[in-house]
Amino acid sequence: MAVMADAHAPDEVVTHLDAVLRAAVRREGLDPQHEVAAVRRIAGTLVREHDERSLTGVVAPVGDPDALVTELVARVAGFGPLQPLLDDPTVEEVWINSADRVFCARNGRHELTNIVLTDTEVAELVERMLKTTGRRIDLSRPFVDAMLPAGHRLHVVLEGISRGFSAVNIRKFVVRAARLGELVELGSMPAEAASFLEASVRAGLNIIVAGGTQTGKTTVLNCLAAAIPGSERVISAEEVFEVRFPHPN
Repeated sequence: MAVMADAHAPDEVVTHLDAVLRAAVRREGLDPQHEVAAVRRIAGTLVREHDERSLTGVVAPVGDPDALVTELVARVAGFGPLQPLLDDPTVEEVWINSADRVFCARNGRHELTNIVLTDTEVAELVERMLKTTGRRIDLSRPFVDAMLPAGHRLHVVLEGISRGFSAVNIRKFVVRAARLGELVELGSMPAEAASFLEASVRAGLNIIVAGGTQTGKTTVLNCLAAAIPGSERVISAEEVFEVRFPHPN
């Protein structure tokens, strides 16, 4: 996965340390997806030892040890080249239209990234993602909707259904506001509208939240839910990660 390689670390160094890290993870019986801290600890030790050996000229030096540790952890415990996008709090969505066309969305605007994968790497990423969810995808079930460990929504359409490639979409939920007052502070809603909606919630009126993709429906729903009095009981007909009601019952 040379496109995400540390610019200061030769490819052969990254490949070697990747193999050594995987062997160490297997030897210790770690689950890399659920024991990321342990994987990072081992990666840090390996990079530090390599850096010390490089002083003798036996191995090639590493210019940025921290960046190399991050890459190794992404390769073994994360989702490879996509991991930096998933870790970036400004990225709201990531999708693969084809192996060489990986997009992301920031602030509702779509942009083509410089990540270039191979079909094999896409298949491996999908397999690794689905492994964490317990779901599978094959010709008998060419569509998959699942939830990644961090709570991101994963959607995959198998090649054959989508023309020429497996389509992958990851929807992140970026929390910017949790209460109606915070929407006012962000300039997303007039204070009068927030007061009206909060009064409507307290009065028990029916409210429909509707809109297009990435327009803030779930954020508004969460903010409305925050206005529900603590004496009320909340029943959610669909339990999804993005719905976060700060309610005791």
